[in-house]
Amino acid sequence: MQETPVQRALNAATAAFVVAVAAFAMLLPPLSGHMLDSVLRTTFVALLLAAALFLHWIFLAIAARRLGRSVAGWVALSVVLCPVGSVAALVLLHWFRADETDPAARAA
Repeated sequence: MQETPVQRALNAATAAFVVAVAAFAMLLPPLSGHMLDSVLRTTFVALLLAAALFLHWIFLAIAARRLGRSVAGWVALSVVLCPVGSVAALVLLHWFRADETDPAARAA
């Protein structure tokens, strides 16, 4: 089965969010001792976190546009309620994509 443009955008948004969560986890207590010792390492992880979140929001907007949904609404949900809103937006957009591609769901 071939990947649709919506599915590619949602997969990219999910991958970017996973990278952002991993970067954020590096700043939490088990790893923070090693991270905060080096200013260069802390700066790199902070830039990685910012870039990953930005890419997540961009790909989420692309997926919402391709599904015909409100781009501003979905990105606002993801930004304002981050990280829970990001997960909710990804799950709901995956669900809407599955509903639109499933012929049995259209018939019901």
